[in-house]
Amino acid sequence: MPLFPIFADLRNRAVLVVGGGDVAERKTLALLDAGAAVTLGAPALTPALRALRDQGRLRHIDGHFEPGWVAGNWLIIAATDDVALNAAVAAAGEQHHIFTNVVDDPQRCSFQVPSVINRAPIQIAISSGGTAPVLARRIRERLESLLDHSLGQLASLAAKRRISIRTRLPDLRRRRQFYDWLLDGPVAALLRQARPQAAEQALQQALAQEYPPLPGSVTLVGAGPGDPGLLTLKALRALNEADVILYDRLVSDEILSLARRDATRISVGKRLGGNHDATQENIHALMREHAGAGRKVVRLKGGDAFIFGRGGEEISALRADGIPYEIVPGITAALACAAYSGIPLTHRDHAQSVRLITAHCAKSEDTLDWRALAAEHQTLAFYMGVGQLDTLSQQLQAHGRAANTPCAVVENGSLPGQRVLPTTLARLAQDAQQHAIHAPALLIIGEVAALATTHHWFGELLESTPKAIQTPASLVPAT
Repeated sequence: MPLFPIFADLRNRAVLVVGGGDVAERKTLALLDAGAAVTLGAPALTPALRALRDQGRLRHIDGHFEPGWVAGNWLIIAATDDVALNAAVAAAGEQHHIFTNVVDDPQRCSFQVPSVINRAPIQIAISSGGTAPVLARRIRERLESLLDHSLGQLASLAAKRRISIRTRLPDLRRRRQFYDWLLDGPVAALLRQARPQAAEQALQQALAQEYPPLPGSVTLVGAGPGDPGLLTLKALRALNEADVILYDRLVSDEILSLARRDATRISVGKRLGGNHDATQENIHALMREHAGAGRKVVRLKGGDAFIFGRGGEEISALRADGIPYEIVPGITAALACAAYSGIPLTHRDHAQSVRLITAHCAKSEDTLDWRALAAEHQTLAFYMGVGQLDTLSQQLQAHGRAANTPCAVVENGSLPGQRVLPTTLARLAQDAQQHAIHAPALLIIGEVAALATTHHWFGELLESTPKAIQTPASLVPAT
């Protein structure tokens, strides 16, 4: 199980350290920096620990560990090189319900001491749960290089003026915007230049300005196919600025976890068999309600809002209501599923164009130009077509597409449960049924789909019909 991260206030609280060597010295210094009242139990101490004892900065018990030492402490640290002694300390802590850390022995720890990046009062703690301390230190080293040492001064200045900022800017959105300015603007720059008085003066001048109320707005954000790593930077920024998030059914929990913790989250996903028009009207009403109340709304849609979504209708509704809006495009499923399956959607010898097609309902059979779709030298990407695989296969073959045309069905594209089924047009429905392919899945048809068998790199590659898929010679790498 993952550890529960916590920052403990140890000011004037009793902490026991058992051990008097170099490790105990490091732990003791960190505890004293946090204001803890440290008791050190050991028959011998390092010179630095003796000096701290003589200065009255810690209490020393001169002797060998006894279980009675642990009573009354908030935390215990066992920092000796004696495995049996450390085990005895951990047992005593467990008996008294006191969190105990045994150095280099995670199995006996009830809390871990993380690697820390210190920009007091800002601190970043990194833990591997005791399983990979070298990795935690490596992450800390990388983050250290990204965080300027003036961040601590900036945080202290913001804390000093916190009441003034809250009083001057009671509106939460305006206050967040002000803090963004504080982090990115001249105040932070002046602190980096070691000019703290000028920085404080710039902050005071900013607080003296007039701040009219901010109007509400809506940002349509494409969440991509599911992998949180495929969110754009602008999408991530919008999620962290949102007051309200209206999200679709296929938006993953991992993506929602990247949003502001205090944002209101409302599921507006359409369900199979439901009244989609009524649901869409409800989405319009929610955008109108929250933006009208001055809130910043993110309409979070799977994939891209303008590829087989109803983003166009939502923009029209926003324009009709006079609500300001912004659009953040997302990576659509065809691009992501193809890339995560090793399939190039275009190829100079076999596919000079790509068609994105929805096969969402039976009516598609009557509206699609099957003769044009059956033409060679193009790649077809069918969205929402799992329930229509037999129809798609029959129509394309009936209008001239070869039965042995390569196909690939990508289920849960870009997600950990991705499965890729290479097959042919003739065997498409049969193979998909055999492997129990289900939505969400994307179908790719064309010669380039054969590369799923050789260029696959992510998720599970399902076994295709033996010798059914022939990779065109021009797609085979030269040896």
